[in-house]
Amino acid sequence: MTPEALSAALLAVVSPLVEARRPGSGEALTLADFPVERPKNRDHGDWASNAALKLSKQVGANPREFAAEVADALAAVDGIASVEVAGPGFINIRLDAAAAGALAKTIVEAGTAFGHGRSQEGNTINLEFVSANPTGPMHIGHTRWAALGDAIARLLLASGATLVREFYINDAGAQMDRFGRSVLARMQGEPAPEDGYAGAYIDDLAARVAEAEPGIADLPEDARVAAARDKAYELQLAELQASLEKFNVHFDVFFSERTLHAKSADGGPSLVDEAVDRLRAQGHVFDADGAVWVRTTDFGDDKDRVIRRSNGEYTYFAADAAYYLNKGDRGFAHKIYLLGADHHGYVHRLKALAGAAGDDPEKDIEVLIGQLVSINGARLSKRAGNIIELDDLREWLGTDALRYSLARYPADSPLTLDPRSCRSGRTTTRSSTCSTPTRARTTWPATPPIPASRATRSLPSCSRTRPSPRSWERCRSSRASSPSRRSCANRTASPGTSRSSRASTTAGTTRAASPRSATRRSRTCTARACG
Repeated sequence: MTPEALSAALLAVVSPLVEARRPGSGEALTLADFPVERPKNRDHGDWASNAALKLSKQVGANPREFAAEVADALAAVDGIASVEVAGPGFINIRLDAAAAGALAKTIVEAGTAFGHGRSQEGNTINLEFVSANPTGPMHIGHTRWAALGDAIARLLLASGATLVREFYINDAGAQMDRFGRSVLARMQGEPAPEDGYAGAYIDDLAARVAEAEPGIADLPEDARVAAARDKAYELQLAELQASLEKFNVHFDVFFSERTLHAKSADGGPSLVDEAVDRLRAQGHVFDADGAVWVRTTDFGDDKDRVIRRSNGEYTYFAADAAYYLNKGDRGFAHKIYLLGADHHGYVHRLKALAGAAGDDPEKDIEVLIGQLVSINGARLSKRAGNIIELDDLREWLGTDALRYSLARYPADSPLTLDPRSCRSGRTTTRSSTCSTPTRARTTWPATPPIPASRATRSLPSCSRTRPSPRSWERCRSSRASSPSRRSCANRTASPGTSRSSRASTTAGTTRAASPRSATRRSRTCTARACG
């Protein structure tokens, strides 16, 4: 017996009881009035309902007495073994074994269709999520939203919706030019520009671009930047798409921002131009101080928004407007955006756009905001180069584990991931000492040495950099009294190396372990002992 069937049984037995006590007392009851839930304590039964408690006032009865009447009637339903009344009027229900078997049979027969419904049938939905800039690899923050967005998409599809999973490619604007200059600089053996991208992946991209396009060096300066940018963008986008596929997240549409700014095939206005004209025709655009504005305050925004500056350049808001209108032109009645916390200011302006476009801001658009990801307090940044990529951890953990690991470590990264360290696998630098003992030892691949040029790029250690004086003395005294305890000094070893050959590292240098300490390799001061 499914929860839906149980709710239907409750509706069937309660409706006559309500009608008998108060004929014509109100609106007809529906399945929504009889939800069932799992009890916190399974000893109380398989399912529980508070329907009698909620309806007792409507029928003018004592809640517990009314619940007893419902329980007596419900106990006669096929598939129900027993019904009990608990507390002030809760109904606890136990199913018989045959009902459980029938449910299992239903699940097996339905196969992949089990759990599907029609609650969203007829809805056309555009779900945009991830939308990472194509200026660097996927990192752990992107994969978190990829998993969440994909889960939402699967639920909507299983509910009968017509849905498109869309990835918006931010491939226009100043960031792409900085990206191109960064790649070109590394191709020419120069450091990345001060405002450019400094990640190690830029070196790899530069080498691949130079191999694919050897003639770039012979082009004029501006042409070199454009050529390096476009080829690096092509390579990086392909890698990004491949990472998502490996992560088992599929997109139906990759929408390029460049298409919003491009002129039509016959040289006509761009989609951004058309968006401004359409909003103006609807009376929501005005001119002031030489700029073009959208009166978004009419729809709850905290201020009106500039859509074209006085110098004639369009703002990001212009692309947002064109993109929203384009979704409507493609037939999507409902638009869902899954954005990071740094885009919280977009909520009001996007809803205002919906209103200006003639849509219902409370019905036709939904903006979901989630918090950003940081590792030990360090915010992940492509430009700074401290990103944690997606693919290499697959080789460490295996394909099936990738979807749950949500991380990637480049082969030359100064970071290590040790499931024994810092309570359940938080990332650490190689100078970290804090580890939590586990019952089973895990073998990890050896991590290559840190290149001297990157030794200073390590993220902050997850261990406490300076314990309190009291805990430090406690650790020292325990070490003095028990020779089996190691010092709390910063010592660690690369995971996966043999017990006899491990060495402790400090500030990127390696020091051989002493024979005496080699017998105590698995013992470290715990996080509590080290403060």
